[in-house]
Amino acid sequence: MGDDGDKTEKSASASSTQDDMSDEEEIRIQLGPKMSIREHLEKDKDDESLRRWKQQLLGGLDVADVKDHEEPDVKIVDLTIVAEDRLDMVLEIPEGGNPKSPWFTLKEGCKYHLRFTIKVSNDIVCGLTYTNIVWKTGIKVENWKEMIGTFSPQVEPYVHEMPEDTTPSGIFARGSYHAKTKFVDDDNNCHLELNYTFEIRKDWAS
Repeated sequence: MGDDGDKTEKSASASSTQDDMSDEEEIRIQLGPKMSIREHLEKDKDDESLRRWKQQLLGGLDVADVKDHEEPDVKIVDLTIVAEDRLDMVLEIPEGGNPKSPWFTLKEGCKYHLRFTIKVSNDIVCGLTYTNIVWKTGIKVENWKEMIGTFSPQVEPYVHEMPEDTTPSGIFARGSYHAKTKFVDDDNNCHLELNYTFEIRKDWAS
């Protein structure tokens, strides 16, 4: 949510990325059959060093608690807004994915970034991608798409930091915005969809 120049560049970049991804989707690499976490570990159980390395990737997770052939359970625990000269705003993800309006307020012209806490269980989630579309008075002003990564299940949640952004400034930038955020993996499983509004004001909300 930068200034107008940044928005144009970001939108063009997002469009280019989507076109590239569309082209890539036409070329499908034939992978082997999907294996569960338990099967992966059993496959190399006689190789102690490889077994320990795989166990380390699981972050101390007890494999006995992992069910065979279960889809990955991905939970976005919370969203934190980290901004200059401001205490971190930790926003819990509500059940149903529809926060109360407005969900948060940003100061115009401020630098900030987002931080997600992500819990992964059951199996590896591949190619988790964050998309965010923002509208103001019905006009799309931002279309952001970014690969977050591939995560194995572990006891402790992952913390992912997004790149820094800048809110737009000026009288026309202030007001209410509507946004739709999604977390989707390579298998096109949507693990979270958020529909919410937020505001940009001249100063932080008290």
